[in-house]
Amino acid sequence: MSLSACTTSGPATVAAPRAEQRPHPMSLHGVTRNDDYYWLRDDARQDAAVIAHLEAENRYADQQLAPFQGLRQRLFDELVGRLETDESSVPYHWQRHWYYRRYQTGGEYPLIGRKTSLDAPEQLMLDVNLRAAGHEFYGLGGVAVSPNERLLAFGEDTLSRRIYQIHFKDLDTGELLGDVLEGTEGRVVWANDNLHLFYIAKDPQTLLGFQVFRHQLGTPQKEDVLVYEEQDDTFYISLGKSLDGTRLVLLHESTTSSEVSLLDADTPLGEFKPFLPREEGHEYSIAKLGDDYYVLSNWQATNFRLLKVTASDSADKSKWQQVLPYAADVRIEDVLLLKDYLVLQTRELGISHIRVHPLDGAAPFELEFDEAAYVLGLDVNAEQDTDKLRIYYSSLTTPESIFEYDLGRPGERRLLKQERVLGGFDAQNYRSERLFIQARDGVQVPVSLVYRKDKFRKDGSNPLYQYGYGAYGHTVEPDFSSSVISLLDRGVVYAIAHVRGSEMLGRPWYDAGRMFNKQNTFNDFIDVTQALTEQGYGDKGRVLAAGASAGGLLMGAIANQAPERYFAIAAHVPFVDLVTTMLDESLPLTTNEYDEWGNPNDKASFDYMLSYSPYDGVKRQAYPHLLVTTGLHDSQVQYFEPAKWVAKLRQYKTDRHQLIFKIDMEAGHGGKSGRYRQYEDTALEYAFFLGLLFPDSEAAQGASQE
Repeated sequence: MSLSACTTSGPATVAAPRAEQRPHPMSLHGVTRNDDYYWLRDDARQDAAVIAHLEAENRYADQQLAPFQGLRQRLFDELVGRLETDESSVPYHWQRHWYYRRYQTGGEYPLIGRKTSLDAPEQLMLDVNLRAAGHEFYGLGGVAVSPNERLLAFGEDTLSRRIYQIHFKDLDTGELLGDVLEGTEGRVVWANDNLHLFYIAKDPQTLLGFQVFRHQLGTPQKEDVLVYEEQDDTFYISLGKSLDGTRLVLLHESTTSSEVSLLDADTPLGEFKPFLPREEGHEYSIAKLGDDYYVLSNWQATNFRLLKVTASDSADKSKWQQVLPYAADVRIEDVLLLKDYLVLQTRELGISHIRVHPLDGAAPFELEFDEAAYVLGLDVNAEQDTDKLRIYYSSLTTPESIFEYDLGRPGERRLLKQERVLGGFDAQNYRSERLFIQARDGVQVPVSLVYRKDKFRKDGSNPLYQYGYGAYGHTVEPDFSSSVISLLDRGVVYAIAHVRGSEMLGRPWYDAGRMFNKQNTFNDFIDVTQALTEQGYGDKGRVLAAGASAGGLLMGAIANQAPERYFAIAAHVPFVDLVTTMLDESLPLTTNEYDEWGNPNDKASFDYMLSYSPYDGVKRQAYPHLLVTTGLHDSQVQYFEPAKWVAKLRQYKTDRHQLIFKIDMEAGHGGKSGRYRQYEDTALEYAFFLGLLFPDSEAAQGASQE
């Protein structure tokens, strides 16, 4: 397996592209911004001048990356060489079958199968490789089996815009049905009659899912019934089903508020009705057991608490009974209700915990693990009538492990599977640490890091790779990545800065990194870099930084605000043109995110957002080496944001460092599709970093695995 060779005739054949400057003044709140590169936006992606410019950038990137091509190939071979070629998931039981996914050697996509018992013959439900054949990009959406287990619904995206077709297959005959649903979010939820199903339709312009339709099998999509339309464009909607299979669940979520609507799964011709109508600032979710609902709510509880109510009293919060109180230092993240047990996933000081509360009043107990930093969570638990619990566990040095607990025997567990890592990996060669770094305002920022023990000196001589995200309350977990081994074996220290804007330290940690607190995210990342180099974890002259999407905004901000602290930065699908994008309601992820970034139509928000917007903040100064990537069909961060940013950087930067812009003309926000092909993107980034760190040196080639 090999990467495509760079096509260039020599190092001096292609000059760095210079986009034409076409003044485009924009005035608001008494401020006029001139965007010379606004013309690079082409929503149709067909403008000849735009495509020519992007292709010129790709030619230049290929030329500049040509010296790293051998290293890229070695890295790619390493990355895919660690994968178990015939990997399979742990089967889980639902209804009358065991369901699982598995790979065949060399297959880019999984086979989805089931068995009536673990030693029974396989029924192959879907060979995704066959569905993907002939497509440059293929994304599998949701896969849903009907309650009677005779029908399969599955979503497909072949453009990487996250707009899916839904197809249906008769699992008895193996034939595809004539029903095809266009323009969807990619998933269906089945009613219990096995005839009706519900799906979310996307707005083709904003790409927001905003309508819920009911479809009857055997009828054309044009006859589908609109059962709900979201009128507030700051809300996202999603569909699910209660664990006991009795209720269809419609979840409405904005940044700071949520609402749940329910429909009896036995009466699909009915209407979704609110469990509790939405209230500004109130976030809640529900879990059902019999006639009772357990409500995870932030009502009078910043880090959430658990309450209980009967269905008939759900709309009256005065009748909600507290089950578990609010604790300022404990974030309740998830709830699983089994027939005899309440299972909670919580986070305390950034560490995940699983606590089990027997519903018969017996003493609660916690699942124990002993590493310094790890990720722990609920795995597939598809049935409520069971006393078995599955969880996943991983750390920076421990591959993902699936454990099963018999809850009637606290403390006993069975390892069902641990990810196999080929290529001579030995966890004993590596060490992880968890630190708290003091930021400039005195706040302690958690950091997870890992290194290879025989290559780490803690004298400030190791290269340091620092990753960050810091938005939407998303927490980058300290879990295992077989890819990172390629850095560690070359003496690089790998660190995750859990900056404000995530929920690593609970909901207040998120609130401290959004809206008018966003600068904390950037300060935290920069301060972590400074502290790690001062404490000997990294060479201050060889610090690498990487982030994607909103993490790309973080990369853009630190490149503007503290370029001297970074040797090289990789910004993938970066959200960098903050103000202009958030002023355009026709773009995806705009109105929904006013509570994340602010609404620039408000002057105070405009001024604050402008103060850190990476594109607006480009100035005449030296920048680190930069690798910027995007996909032409990106549905989340449009390609023209990084295209404009790179063009402006070329205009203003005063250094002679590398600035490489690589555009995947076929892919979208998630990069390449396929189990192996996705590692081409990782190999590109690592080769860029390592080739710059170790020019003409064997150090870039790898380390022994003894």
